[in-house]
Amino acid sequence: MIAFVSGPVAALAPDTAVVEVGGIGMAVQCTPGTLSGLRVGQQARLATSLVVREDSLTLYGFADDDERQTFELLQTASGVGPRLAQAMLAVHSPDALRRALASGDEKALTAVPGIGKKGAQKLLIELKDRLGAPVGSAAAAVGAPVTQGWSDQLHAALVGLGYAPREADEAVAAVTPQAQATLAEGGLPQVGSLLRAALQTLNRTR
Repeated sequence: MIAFVSGPVAALAPDTAVVEVGGIGMAVQCTPGTLSGLRVGQQARLATSLVVREDSLTLYGFADDDERQTFELLQTASGVGPRLAQAMLAVHSPDALRRALASGDEKALTAVPGIGKKGAQKLLIELKDRLGAPVGSAAAAVGAPVTQGWSDQLHAALVGLGYAPREADEAVAAVTPQAQATLAEGGLPQVGSLLRAALQTLNRTR
């Protein structure tokens, strides 16, 4: 198993980072929050989980070991594959997922594309005792800051989660005032909170 990759970032795409390791470019699937903290040419260290299929080898990357462990534990629930597990981590931090499971928060789980009401109920039963108790503060759940091009990153994240470009455009427009208010106050928009707000607007329109 490849536990982590470390090296300069060679390239970034909406859902992938390429990290140079010993002269080899390792393509790593990452959430928008993880990608927002990477810069081409800068050193990066990503915790990783290798998913082996008959026709593919896919490396998933995470900001830390907690995210990777949560990713792997989520897949112990029936019907949860790596794509859905990564989508859950794109919308919620590990601690936010722990809080949702501990409190029986169906709404938090249905905010993830691909999870309906029945699916959320099933996950609450199967995963409640597997992820453990929250370990951080509520502030830790807001996600990594978007230092530049927040609208492009948010749009790419929504498309990566399966929404049509037109839907992504509408969701980005809906949360633009929130991002602009944060910038006006001298702060940085947070990719996690913007993504959650965008998903809420999409859920309301469906």
